[in-house]
Amino acid sequence: MNQDQEFELFRSNYQRFLAEYVAPYYEQWEEQGLIPRELWYKLGENGFLCVDVPEAYGGYAAPVDYSLMLVEETARAGFTALAVAIGGQSELVSPYIQNIGNEAQKQYWLPKMVSGEVVVAIAMTEANAGSDLQAIRTQAIREGEHYIINGTKTFISNGRNADLIVLVAKTDSAQGAKGMSIFLIDAYLPGVSKGRALKKIGLHAQDTVELFFDNVQVPAEQLLGEENKGFAYLMQELPRERLSISMMAMGAIHGAIEITTQYVQARKAFGQYLSQMQNTRFVIAQAEIKAKAAAAFLQQCVDLYQQEQLSIPHVAALKCFITDTQGEIIDQLLQLFGGYGYMQEYPISRFFVDARVQRIYGGTNEIMKEIVARSLLGK
Repeated sequence: MNQDQEFELFRSNYQRFLAEYVAPYYEQWEEQGLIPRELWYKLGENGFLCVDVPEAYGGYAAPVDYSLMLVEETARAGFTALAVAIGGQSELVSPYIQNIGNEAQKQYWLPKMVSGEVVVAIAMTEANAGSDLQAIRTQAIREGEHYIINGTKTFISNGRNADLIVLVAKTDSAQGAKGMSIFLIDAYLPGVSKGRALKKIGLHAQDTVELFFDNVQVPAEQLLGEENKGFAYLMQELPRERLSISMMAMGAIHGAIEITTQYVQARKAFGQYLSQMQNTRFVIAQAEIKAKAAAAFLQQCVDLYQQEQLSIPHVAALKCFITDTQGEIIDQLLQLFGGYGYMQEYPISRFFVDARVQRIYGGTNEIMKEIVARSLLGK
């Protein structure tokens, strides 16, 4: 079996997993606003979490495209909330620990993340600090062998299920961006509390909460990397996050085209199938044309990432382009469903509402444009 065949076998195994363990229950999870904790164990048991983690830390040392494919396929199946959850674990936090963590941190946390024993949330955003990470107010003050952490985080994905919180805090407020650090915080430490579930217009199965830190004593050995280098680490690892968001966009585009193609070939209006009408054909053709362009850009960025050559401006351009394209395509496809497209029982409606946040998290698309502009024009 060659590498391409192995990759497609892994993909088909995951598709079967989604069909058996996710599809029958997903609507119930949306109503509950939570992906059950048991699914994380099932994902780990079947080898679908943090697959690129080295074998020395309990992983499979798979190429990064295996990991990215999982979030793409999850979104393609219409389960973007789950894609966000898996992406937070495998595409955001795992690389931070792999690339920045010390040996003890890797040995302790990574095997548990691979198995699903530990669910991870990354806590950057605050009420007054979204894309502008330099504005965060959460503080970590060194006292002997501990840091005392106080502050509040919001819009935290996986927050309800989280066992480990990767927290960004100010360790030197006078230095602005140069005074930020990252901590690995056990979610069960005294002083850590999880607030209300936040109601969203989309991603209904994704638990999103506020987190509160009240004089939390975090052992100094749980500092990730060096003190006051947090912002540099964030800039270093953000390309992987934006690549993951782009994979979700690509998956959702393909999934939306697939279900729309099926619908218009089965639905009649004025005595003929919708698929026979020129407008329908042009809309779907244009969606496919845009999808092919987006896929080519995405593959280029995946290749560059694997070669360790993916720049921040380049992946910012990808994230902006592909999530804008996702919103445009799905909006146009929903129109072909008519009134049924506005009904929750039709999956296209979920694709539509779940697409909107893609242009916001991971850095808003306006920030992405500014990053690209600076690469061309300077500040």
